[in-house]
Amino acid sequence: MKKLLLFALILPIWTLAQNKQTPRSVVNLMKEHVTCDWAETTVDVFKTGNPDTEIKGIAVCMFADMKTLQKVVEMNCNFIITHEPIFYNHLDETDAYATDPVYHEKREFIENNKLVVFRFHDHIHMTEPDGIYAGMMNKLGWKNYEVNDAGTLYKMPEKQLADFARELKGQLGLQTVRVIGNPKMKFTKVGLAVGAPGGARHIQMLNMPEVEVMVAGEASEWETYLYANDATTLGKNKAVIFVGHIKSEEAGMEYCAEWLKGFVKDVPIHFIQNEANFVTF
Repeated sequence: MKKLLLFALILPIWTLAQNKQTPRSVVNLMKEHVTCDWAETTVDVFKTGNPDTEIKGIAVCMFADMKTLQKVVEMNCNFIITHEPIFYNHLDETDAYATDPVYHEKREFIENNKLVVFRFHDHIHMTEPDGIYAGMMNKLGWKNYEVNDAGTLYKMPEKQLADFARELKGQLGLQTVRVIGNPKMKFTKVGLAVGAPGGARHIQMLNMPEVEVMVAGEASEWETYLYANDATTLGKNKAVIFVGHIKSEEAGMEYCAEWLKGFVKDVPIHFIQNEANFVTF
């Protein structure tokens, strides 16, 4: 009888331990739910912390900057899934910051608060549908205008460039947008180029007959900016609206948070919106 009672007491504890969610177990679930094979070479790896830590809460974001990390701690989360690098370059290489106080204080904050950070970049783009484009399409309400099933090309009712730019500014909660092109230009064909794919890919998209206006994240000013300005001066019916890297992809990470809720159970999951990187005057 005593043995049965002891077993009855131990069983709930053992079951609870078996059901404990860790960053590693969540990432393993993510690997099962993406539609692509998990790449051997990828930036989608743990960046900081112990992957076998018990999760208190999950925070999903675009950039794990200091303001976001502070919010994570305030919300009692300890596992962060971020789309972009945490330490200022694509591979999060930190040798150059050996004596940098900003890097060291950020690292210290992460370690003191026992935060685990995982980057989810390559595979959210590689899965079908591309989670970043799917989230942006939902946010902007463009689903009925999609023409290529990839979230990159759209055919819309005729619009004027200036009106469209103002519309995007409101939808994305932006302080400002940068527009290259004739403000009175009318168009129906739109290309979406999120993040920072580079000037060559931007120019390739602008060259497509299916694109009159490209909505882009960010670019080097001597590449896409220069090309779009030349196209405008030459009388081409082409334009670019830059909404910034964060806002061109952030709705995709909000989509990611909802996606995670479909298969990660018994753990709070929060989407954290990044604040603007700069102020305007």
